[in-house]
Amino acid sequence: MKSSGRGRSLFVTLLSDVRFDADAPRPDAPGVAVRTALRRPPRSRRERFLTLLDLYDLALSPITRTGDAASLLLSPDVTALKADLEREWLLELDSELPPLDLSADAATAIRTLAVRERLPEIYRWLSRRADGDEVREFLALEGGPDAGFDDLVAICQVGITGRPKQEMARNYWDEMGEGEPDDVHTTLHEVMAAAMDLPDIPLEERPTAALERSALGGLLATNRWLQPEMIGALGLIELQAGPRCRMVLQAMERIGAPSRAQRFYAVHADVDPRHGNDWMNEVIEPFCAGAPDLAQRVVRGAWWRWQTNAAFFDEVSTQFLPDSGRHASSQQPAEPAA
Repeated sequence: MKSSGRGRSLFVTLLSDVRFDADAPRPDAPGVAVRTALRRPPRSRRERFLTLLDLYDLALSPITRTGDAASLLLSPDVTALKADLEREWLLELDSELPPLDLSADAATAIRTLAVRERLPEIYRWLSRRADGDEVREFLALEGGPDAGFDDLVAICQVGITGRPKQEMARNYWDEMGEGEPDDVHTTLHEVMAAAMDLPDIPLEERPTAALERSALGGLLATNRWLQPEMIGALGLIELQAGPRCRMVLQAMERIGAPSRAQRFYAVHADVDPRHGNDWMNEVIEPFCAGAPDLAQRVVRGAWWRWQTNAAFFDEVSTQFLPDSGRHASSQQPAEPAA
């Protein structure tokens, strides 16, 4: 059948629309960073992550936000740009090898990673000494224990079967507030942010390590071939969230945050330890048993998350705790998490 060319015409019209012009008045509009990168490739790691976050925004944000700008993802030039930027990043992520003493069993290895620096010093500072403004600024940078986790779990389920898929579905149902709209975790975070009057820090003003940490979910969610790494990264998030959330709750109580603001972290402090164990037992163990050749890649994804966490806490510790040194002060033994 001969093509009418209608789709091509629409595609060209969308990409040439003034709304996508990199010189438009709104520098934070979806697609602007991508268009800029097509004209001048990113010259630094920081520019790379700002461009990748824009790409992931186009791929994963609500269509009501991205609008027709999402059609940029159809461009071969944009596809090549994304591949080039991610290739550079993946080489960096793999340049530091995971600890040599990790178990050959994927779930055990990830549990071991989880207890290493599970409670960075900045959370102790937050719970004991940070003033109200410092608490708000840190929480705005941290973004919660699992920002966007619901969508990541939904994407991670594609093609999964059996016990792993059932556990992912249970986890997702919890993220959805078990059917109660007011209990959806994203809604709880929005309520917390409003009640705490968290500052809206533009991406351009965030530390580079914060950009990288935020971008990791987009890297995993937009690359089908990285599904094993995604499984491992999500498992590490769940294992580490509980103790950190408890420290945030102590900080909130100390500065007199309203109870409606505390609920988001209270829920995670309660359920995430169970979610972490269930993810190890019901997702990673059966998945790796059925595909043992992918087990090392599952651990690889957890290690990527561990690395981006470490870089983030190092950088924000320099900002909030200039005399503290490296963020890792818990010095917990490298034993599997309970």
